[in-house]
Amino acid sequence: MKAVLIHAFNVRPELVTVPDPAAPDDGVVVQVGATGVCRSDWHGWVGHDPDITLPHVPGHELAGTVVAVGREIRKWKVGDRVTVPFVSGCGRCHECQSGHQQVCDRQFQPGFTHWGSFAEYVALHHAEQNLVALPDDLDFVTAASLGCRFATSFRAVVHQGRVRAGEWVAVHGCGGVGLSAIMIAKALGAGVVAVDIDETKLGLARQLGADILIDSRATPDVAGAVRDSTGGGVHVSLDALGHPETCANSIENLRTRGRHVQVGLLLAEQRRPPIPMDRVIARELELYGSHGMPAHAYPEMLGMIRRGALQPERLLGQRVSLEESIDVLVNMNRFQERGVTVIDRFV
Repeated sequence: MKAVLIHAFNVRPELVTVPDPAAPDDGVVVQVGATGVCRSDWHGWVGHDPDITLPHVPGHELAGTVVAVGREIRKWKVGDRVTVPFVSGCGRCHECQSGHQQVCDRQFQPGFTHWGSFAEYVALHHAEQNLVALPDDLDFVTAASLGCRFATSFRAVVHQGRVRAGEWVAVHGCGGVGLSAIMIAKALGAGVVAVDIDETKLGLARQLGADILIDSRATPDVAGAVRDSTGGGVHVSLDALGHPETCANSIENLRTRGRHVQVGLLLAEQRRPPIPMDRVIARELELYGSHGMPAHAYPEMLGMIRRGALQPERLLGQRVSLEESIDVLVNMNRFQERGVTVIDRFV
């Protein structure tokens, strides 16, 4: 099969031919119909993820068709249209047994712990518990865009942030995660403040329903501007970028007893950012991390998509070939993407 292979960290990957994968006993092989190109893939390429062993095939936002099943598989068959959370639980540890597969102690992550979906085929472990059946009317490109950014945002807004109608929500960073969060918060009836440095991304945020736009380059005190524009601060705030400055602003712009959700990754030298803990204590703020979404939570999200309450296809950006994805991947730190970039051509 054709695959994008990383031979060394921070060195341009190559499009090569490698052996087709075999189905694990507890897994399946999926012919990839589409796969997203995510900033998490960039972090893996530069060497920020300790789970990656070289040589390596990235890719974790995928949708496709089952073409082979392992001997332990009973629920799935060849021809099934599926997607999978980017964190798959083992099904046996305490967290999995408690329904928290997204923080499994022995998690499987395509594109990180194992070879991923920047390829014609991908082998998926722990398939019995983690595959998600796709509705026939949901195309692979849209389904792939759900795999990391949209599903992660859904859990961050709905389950971790507990956003309710009438509340104010701030979203710091209007990339794929942030734009997804804006759409989801608006669908729940919240008012949304969108914060970014890019006018085009702020324009997309406005199209998706953001009520207030803040250009952080032109705003000396972002947190103060959010508090002023929302009558004292937001109820829920997400750092959808993953940077010490956006993390601090997200906490500082909360009203009393507000809820901060950290969605964007803070890695390498940024992994331990300063936190305004004085404000956390004085205002009784709640701080949450959010790391993916388990398979059993997908039906709620898919139901909102089928009802038209959520329209993730509006977040799609460019569609590229497997070969073209290499340029997209190595340039992701320039933040030039508009919406979610998806690979939909593999040969």
